Amino acid sequence: MMRSMTFELGQGTGPLRGVKVVEIAGIGPSPHACMMLADLGADVIRIERPGGQMLTGGSHDLLNRGRPSVALNLKDPAAVETVLTLIEDADVLVEGMRPGVTERMGLGPDVCAERNPRLVYARMTGWGQTGPFAQVAGHDMNYIAITGTLHGLGQVKEKPQFPGNLVGDFGGGSTYLVIGILAALLEAKVSGQGQVVDAAIVDGTASLNAMTAAFLAGGGFNEQRASNLLDGGTPYYDIYETSDGEHMSVGALEPQFYEVFVELLGIKESAPDRYDPASYAALADLIASTFKTKTQAEWVEIFEGTDACVAGIIPISKAVDHPHMKAREVFIEHHGVVQPQPAPRFSRTGATLSHPPAPGAGAHTREALAAWGIADVDVLIDSGAAVQI
Repeated sequence: MMRSMTFELGQGTGPLRGVKVVEIAGIGPSPHACMMLADLGADVIRIERPGGQMLTGGSHDLLNRGRPSVALNLKDPAAVETVLTLIEDADVLVEGMRPGVTERMGLGPDVCAERNPRLVYARMTGWGQTGPFAQVAGHDMNYIAITGTLHGLGQVKEKPQFPGNLVGDFGGGSTYLVIGILAALLEAKVSGQGQVVDAAIVDGTASLNAMTAAFLAGGGFNEQRASNLLDGGTPYYDIYETSDGEHMSVGALEPQFYEVFVELLGIKESAPDRYDPASYAALADLIASTFKTKTQAEWVEIFEGTDACVAGIIPISKAVDHPHMKAREVFIEHHGVVQPQPAPRFSRTGATLSHPPAPGAGAHTREALAAWGIADVDVLIDSGAAVQI
């Protein structure tokens, strides 16, 4: 048996202190959303299947930080009733399953609303609750593919480049789920009624890409990669290799910043006209060959802290020691794991990290259910409806 931990409600320091969230555990965007809610002070209880699930779990799974892990067998009516009891006093339920799954469990929106009419029922999916793909399996790159977003990503003309699962799962997914939850909570304070939040990665990703849609509508966008202002189509907004095989990011868009850039790069007198597209290839070659004359560290010393809009590209293992990141304490060590601080920041109700990720599904079943007011927890455990590891 793993070492138990004491849980008390209302211990969060962020602006969501006092908000109670029941999380039906999923993968990817829904746990990331619940991590953010917990970071911001909400009391979140994570309901997992006994044994956990693929791609999640363990003391280094930062998406599960800040909340206890309770293992319930939701095929058991007693476990389902336990969740409904939790919902009676909750503000939010978050679930990330395919449409219809929670309904079949007996935990659908209508059943939950009967128990708690002010509940915000937040649903996270890739395709959404409706549409011909609603019941189809998929992952991040599939969702962003049909929104028109993946097609334009990357600086390689031959094929798109996908940025891990940042754009779909976390950009268009969990971020918009949290926005929806917060908006619905605000409305519920006025109306006294909850509602269903249908957060779909396809919806959020399309919204994220609104600027591209605006460029296209205005006739100023070419759907060929590496041919526009912000996708490597201009030599002054691109990535360049240094002499040691590292890279620099160059974002010298505005004329005044470009002037600083060419001055510090040492090409002010020899650089072709930046406003002439016919000169782009020559200008790009000049910038590239110049960057190859020094190491990344040497260029960083020249550029960082100036208005040239140039920064060295570093891996996350080095980002923790970057002077700016250290000064703001963007990363901290918490329970032996270096991790990002909660974001954003608040002047009065600053968030603080609380519980580390659970070492396994059901590590806190007894303590967390008791803290949430569930009686006879040991009866649930003895019957197999709940599991304590």
